[in-house]
Amino acid sequence: MLILVLIGALMIAVTVVLHAVGTTAWVRHLVRRHGRSDGSWRPAAIYWVMISTALVMLLLHIAEVVLWATAYWTFVPDELESFEEATYFSFVTFTSLGYGDITLSSKWRLLSGIEALNGILLAGFSTALLFGVLARAWDTKKEG
Repeated sequence: MLILVLIGALMIAVTVVLHAVGTTAWVRHLVRRHGRSDGSWRPAAIYWVMISTALVMLLLHIAEVVLWATAYWTFVPDELESFEEATYFSFVTFTSLGYGDITLSSKWRLLSGIEALNGILLAGFSTALLFGVLARAWDTKKEG
């Protein structure tokens, strides 16, 4: 059990760092490209900023799912038949969808629960970022 917790903690650390670095770089890019001196967005760019931010968050989540799939493929080789199956299992687990068509044996089951918690945490991170971007858009709309 301890090894599963350690693997899970490592994966959470890696995915949180990836998410933090990715979102920080994206927001810096947005501010440089579409920000005004008061911190709001240029009105003409609001829709582009929202759509592109959502897409960047999606790409970050896909990268994180693939990292988890790589961990399953590396540490749990006998449980999943292919890397594609590991990726599918990771998507279903990360999003907490949980179809249940593929499950890990009781020896490895805890790892999938840790991934589900990681997915919830990072989905909240992305939601907060999208709300922050939208809040700037609201400020822009109020001011003109």
